[in-house]
Parts: sequence; structure tokens; C-alpha cells
Amino acid sequence: MAGGSGERFWPLSRKDRPKQLLKLDSKYKTMLRQSIDRIGKVIDKADIFIVTSVNLLEPIRRELADIPASNVIAEPSKKNTAPCLAYAAAFLKAKYRANESEILMAVLTADHKIESDEDFQMNIAAILDFASLNQGLCTIGIKPARPETGYGYIEVETEFVNYGKTQIAPVARFHEKPDAGKASEYIESGNFFWNSGMFFWRLDVFINEMKQHFPEVGEQIDAMADLHSGTTETAFPGTNEKINELYNCFPDKSIDYALLEKSNSVYVAKADFTWDDIGSWDSFSRLHGSDDDGNLNFGDSIVSVDSKDTMIINNTDDSRMVSALGLEDIIIITTDDAVLVCHKSKVQDVKKIVAELRNKKMDKWL
Repeated sequence: MAGGSGERFWPLSRKDRPKQLLKLDSKYKTMLRQSIDRIGKVIDKADIFIVTSVNLLEPIRRELADIPASNVIAEPSKKNTAPCLAYAAAFLKAKYRANESEILMAVLTADHKIESDEDFQMNIAAILDFASLNQGLCTIGIKPARPETGYGYIEVETEFVNYGKTQIAPVARFHEKPDAGKASEYIESGNFFWNSGMFFWRLDVFINEMKQHFPEVGEQIDAMADLHSGTTETAFPGTNEKINELYNCFPDKSIDYALLEKSNSVYVAKADFTWDDIGSWDSFSRLHGSDDDGNLNFGDSIVSVDSKDTMIINNTDDSRMVSALGLEDIIIITTDDAVLVCHKSKVQDVKKIVAELRNKKMDKWL
């Protein structure tokens, strides 16, 4: 999944250049490029599909020249992850036209930071093998490194069982993003894991579960597959109008809420790799570290004096100087045409700036 509208990393990200097309943790590769290279060691690139928005079709096709252009498809409209994955399942059903129990679907995102590619790849191979032999929906749980309030959590009540190069256990229940106190309780209990947002299942299992637990979308997967019949080899510049009519009526629900929290057949594999969801500017410090005063200066021509726990990112091309004096817990982001200054406690609200720009018809900066 590689949609996104470039809101939480504004002003560096924009609607036609969201974070998956930025080089946030590497000077050489975008987040999307890293994701494709990582999974490309497990799954043939001809079998990798990217679901994105219409305005990102061509930028992503240019970024991923080694992926068939027809494998980059546009979601008909922004409807959250449950309709998005139903749409992807319909496309795969039409594409392969095989027994659905023989098709495995791995759902990955384009903007996660993962270290130890080899461990990741071994985990993925083992989980796919488990999914091929079991009528279950699988996900990956990350051992929490801190009482994070920005992630959902997975609770496990039984012991993990070794399965190939991973460990798997049934999911007891999913928990929404907690407050700080509850997140600390989760850490102390030892049987809670961050929900990575990566999923694995057989195509037939997913479709049947969707029909049972989210029928208003699940019952339309076969219809969407029929409408895709004979067109999956063509790199369209947009979407199918008849599918649009179906899709626009779908509820806006996440896959967690629509399916996983309702199913009795969900399993979690324990991650053997380091993971981070690069979701907002505060994650930038985790990517690049900070000095003894908690400051991070990223880019050229930056001077900071008597500041603490402050992050300055200078992404200008005109050698513009950015200076700071006596700041604490402040973030400053500069680009050639915009500047963001905000308190660290407000980084999750940067999208409010984007909303205000949209309200005021200031599309030039979106």
C-alpha cells in the first residue's frame, strides 16, 4: 500500500510527493524503493503490486521502473485499508485466475523503517508458509521499545510456538492506540506487541472472511474481479468507472476494525527485526539520532545556540541559512517555498496546517 497525501511530513512532503517518495532515512533510496528491494528477495518483482492514488500512479511507475507498470494500480477513492485490500484482492483474483487457495497475499506498507533485511525476509517466508497451510489471517507483532501512544497493540495470551524462522501465536485481541498510562501497562505485562500493519493470508481465506465479517465490501470482491477481467495487463492512467461506482459506496473502515478485530482466526508472528513506523516528524530523531542536548540538525547551513531537544531540517537549494537561539522542544523545517515551526508535542497535528491551506485554497503549497 503506497497511498498517502503528504500531510504529516509537510512541508517536505506534498500531495504529489508523499513520504514514501522521500529519502527520509537514506541519501540514496526513497522509502518505497527500499521496501521493494527488501521484499523483492522473497517475492518475484513480477508478483509485486502497488496500490496507490490516481495522482501518484505515474510518479510511482517512474520510481519503480523494474516493476511492471500494470502492477501499479490506483485505488478508486480514499476509503481506508479494508476497502483498499478488498480492491487489491479483486485485482489479484482477476490477474491470476487460479484456485484462490493457491494464491498467497502479503500486505506491506511503503513507509516503514526496517533493519536487518535478512531477518525480515526469513520471517516473511515462514509466515507465508504458515498462511498457505492454515485458514487464518496473519500479522506481525513488534516487541515494544517504549510506551508508544501512536500505535495500535496486539495482545497475546498463549505461548508462542516455533514455526520455521519465526514464532507464531493466536491473537487474543487488538487494542486501539492507548494513552500514556495504558501504554506503560502494556509494556509491563510483556504480552502486548505493536501492530505492524503487515498482513498475510491465502486469497480464499481473506475473501471468505471479508464476506462473513464485512459483507458490504466482501460481497463485492467477486464483482470487482469480474470488472477487472482481461484488463490486468494494461497500465491504465486511472480507474475503472464501473468499479468506481461500487467503491464509492463502501464504508471508510480500517482492516483492523472491519475484519481483524471480528475474526476468530487471527495469528501474530513475533518480529525478529527492528521496525519503526515513520509516521511524523518526531520519528526523524529516531532515524538519525541527536546530540548530547537532544538536538538534531539535518542539512547544510544550520547554526543552533543554547537550544535543547530541538530539530532543524534545512532542505533548501539556495544555501539559505537557518539559525536558532534558546529554543527547546521546537521543530523547524525549511524548504524552498515553505517553513514549518511547531512544538514537538504538536507534530501529530501538522496535518491541521495542510487542512487550513486547503480551506484557504492555498493549493500552491499542498
